[in-house]
Formats: sequence, C-alpha cells, structure tokens
Amino acid sequence: MNQTRRKRPQGPSRKRNPRQGDNMTQQVIPHPPQIQDYTVRHSTRLRFTTNAAAAVAVTFQNLLDTILVASTALAPYDLFYAVKVRRVEVWADAAAGTAVTVSLLFDGNVAGIVGDQKAHTDTSMGIQPAKINAKPSPRSLASNYQVSSNAVAFTLSVPTGAVVDVELSFISSFGTGVAAQNASVGAAAGALCVRGLDGLAVAATKFIAPPLLAQI
Repeated sequence: MNQTRRKRPQGPSRKRNPRQGDNMTQQVIPHPPQIQDYTVRHSTRLRFTTNAAAAVAVTFQNLLDTILVASTALAPYDLFYAVKVRRVEVWADAAAGTAVTVSLLFDGNVAGIVGDQKAHTDTSMGIQPAKINAKPSPRSLASNYQVSSNAVAFTLSVPTGAVVDVELSFISSFGTGVAAQNASVGAAAGALCVRGLDGLAVAATKFIAPPLLAQI
C-alpha cells in the first residue's frame, strides 16, 4: 500500500522566538572567578641525625621552628603558622654485641583533643637496626593543625647516631609573624634556614640537619 508523504507547506521557515531574557544574558559580563585560597601549604619530610642521646618532648613550637626565615642575624621567625604530624620514622644502629632502643610516644594532652597515648618502641638485634614507623591516630592532637605552643606533639627517646624523619604538613597565615623560641647567631637576614627538633640553635641542638641546609 502506497503511502503519500505529506509535504510541508512552502513558505518562510518559522524561527524560534528568543526568550525575553536571552539578549540580556548575553550582555552581562561575568565577574572574575572566586579565589578559594591564598594560603601557602607545604608538605615535606625533614631528616635529622642525632649527635648525642636525646629524650625530648617535641612541642608544636619546636616543629614550627624547624623551618625559619632570619629577619636579622639574631632574630629568626617561623615561615609557617600551623603544623600537623603525618608520620615519624626512626632508625638506630648499635655496635656489635650491644643493643639500642628507640621509643616514640604521642602523648600530647590538651583539653578537648589529646594524643593517642600509644608508645612505639623497638630494639636492635644483630645487624638489624632498631626501627619505628608510626603516625598519630586520626583526630588526635598531633594529626590536626596546631599553632605554635608548648603543647607536646610527641615524645622521642633516641641514642647517638639515630636518624629521625618527620613528615609534616604546614600552612601559612598572612599578617602573622611568630618568632622562634631561641635566637640565632650570625644568620643572614632574609635567609631560609632549618633548626633541629629540640628547637635549639645549631651550636646546642642534638638534631643535625643535612649538611647542605643552612642550620641556625
């Protein structure tokens, strides 16, 4: 059965009538995109070697004092405003026939948010060094961003010659300058420098940074 296709009537094609708001929308100049964050954020691993046995309560002030900017020869300032701990690793070797022990405790105690109180420890045996690889539990004191204070992030006990790595995340704050707890000697103004986990200047610290870094 043949079907006859209906032909469209000849004539001018119908165009869609623009909506009233179309022309107005095309004329509006969009505003610049929102800037989500100007904050400088930095995550890194810092390495230190001990030149003497150390048993130290590492505070958040100590951690923020690890990366400094020298304003004068004697007055270093923290580069960052807040810090949190992601991980701590420790290695320590002993002379043949002896043993060494390393210990780490996330024992911070601040009302409302505390450390997990877990004690991590290991002892060397034979040719194997003592080794700790630990991170604070989520939502504990050390695993959250903290500003410079005397609150304890973790307590560390290590022998001479231990290698200590700390993985840290930093954030900056505009318009805020926090001085390091101890003065430097002979630093070059404007220089970026490091400091040991005990917060002491290079002449007194037990935590030595890699030799290519400027430690003050």
